[in-house]
Amino acid sequence: MNIHVLSLFPDMFTGVFGASILKKAQEKGAVNLEVTDLRGFSGNKHNQVDDYPYGGGAGMVLKPEPMFSAVEAITEGKNPRIILMCPQGERFTQKKAEELAQEKELVFLCGHYEGYDERIRQHLVTDEISIGDFVLTGGELGAMTVIDSVVRLLPGVLGQEDSHIQDSFSTGLLEHPHYTRPAEFRGMKVPDVLLSGNHAKIEQWRTEESLKRTFERRPDLLENYPLTDKQKLYLEKLKNNNKDA
Repeated sequence: MNIHVLSLFPDMFTGVFGASILKKAQEKGAVNLEVTDLRGFSGNKHNQVDDYPYGGGAGMVLKPEPMFSAVEAITEGKNPRIILMCPQGERFTQKKAEELAQEKELVFLCGHYEGYDERIRQHLVTDEISIGDFVLTGGELGAMTVIDSVVRLLPGVLGQEDSHIQDSFSTGLLEHPHYTRPAEFRGMKVPDVLLSGNHAKIEQWRTEESLKRTFERRPDLLENYPLTDKQKLYLEKLKNNNKDA
């Protein structure tokens, strides 16, 4: 996969792209990450890429010319998904990450200031993505979040090929609790079932704990989840216990 980022502050990506999973993914040849300074396409000696909004108002707006020129230069001969990081965009989810992980070419547009000229939104991008109902100074941190989420899904990136399958949201539920050695720490013990060696019971425990955690923390995820009959009975038990508490 090739991922290209357009930003006014390319240095922000140096540490993120040069460490942890993103660094390893590049070393393994699973992804190529590039960041381009949008100011290089300003077309003026002052490298100005923004201007005052028509009609007045606070803040500055990113001009269309630099963004169109930059995207056209880096996508020549390619057909990428062009992603606008924007608080007005589609809420980012694990499902969206899995969708984008199937692509070969991604371009992320990171804005600053008051926003983008609307012609960028209407005629240049294929996707608008928001990482939550809040506003950041720019799109860089959001792009880093999306890129990390997508790259870890690429084949060969994680140590174990199926390690992401049980992640929270990948199955539609929150992930079950995890424990490691020692079996007892300051009087706090690992559940006996995890030490039993009975894989069927361990799997049952993990499924039930996943349902329990989802019910307690994100019950909205259960509204459209395809529960089995056994899971429905366990969920009903949780609800009854919750009423009695």
